[in-house]
Amino acid sequence: MKIAISGKGGVGKTLLAALLSKISAESGFSVIAIDADPDANLAATLGFPHPDKITPISALNDLIEERVGVRPGASGAFFKLNPRVDDLPEEYSVKLDGIRLMVMGRIKRGGTGCYCPEGALLQALLSHLLLQRNEVVIMDMEAGIEHLSRGTAKAVDILIIVVEPGRRSIETAQTILNLAQDIGLTKIAAVGNKIRNASDREFIENNLPGIEMLGYISYEPTITEADLAGKPVFTNVPQTVNEVRDIYRKLVSTGQQPT
Repeated sequence: MKIAISGKGGVGKTLLAALLSKISAESGFSVIAIDADPDANLAATLGFPHPDKITPISALNDLIEERVGVRPGASGAFFKLNPRVDDLPEEYSVKLDGIRLMVMGRIKRGGTGCYCPEGALLQALLSHLLLQRNEVVIMDMEAGIEHLSRGTAKAVDILIIVVEPGRRSIETAQTILNLAQDIGLTKIAAVGNKIRNASDREFIENNLPGIEMLGYISYEPTITEADLAGKPVFTNVPQTVNEVRDIYRKLVSTGQQPT
């Protein structure tokens, strides 16, 4: 299964990505978790030690120059659009409890234009992960789908938009939905987070008509407490984990079976 997760900043997409990764690994699958959000927090949420020491792929200038032929920041230079990347998942990832994590970093930087050497490498790497690998791939994206192209979108089994009961979250979800449809993503669903009561559920459902709801995650202040204390959510917030297990089971039961 190849899963992309997006939503407004702070809505809880990293939490969902981390718990789905944990539950998939717990179920016996080989998992690659991709942190494609520039505000990278997936490593910490997954419980990796020293997450601040993990260097994003987009910041590995020597590697980028070696593979695409141009150093990031160079202007007016030609570079390879299809560099070799098949060895990168093993060499430039960290692994914990059956989960292999790759931190992508920004796909482009200010002043480098719409396409750049690091963007070429990241696009090639993402295509490899989605199209060539047999693992469960779970990608935590920023509030958009910048890392996905029309080509890679075909390999994504489902895009999950995480929403909370609020106007800004709904507006972001609608923007993501439009962008996803533009590049050909056909399987799109939502997960409601920070739910306090039935009214919160109704607000989300009424404002996102026609989108399948995979499930809901209750508002749980102990998630923040666990984060501040440096404790893993997976072992310290059982109610949240159980709610995500229900979401995972729905993914499997609706035909999105990991392979």
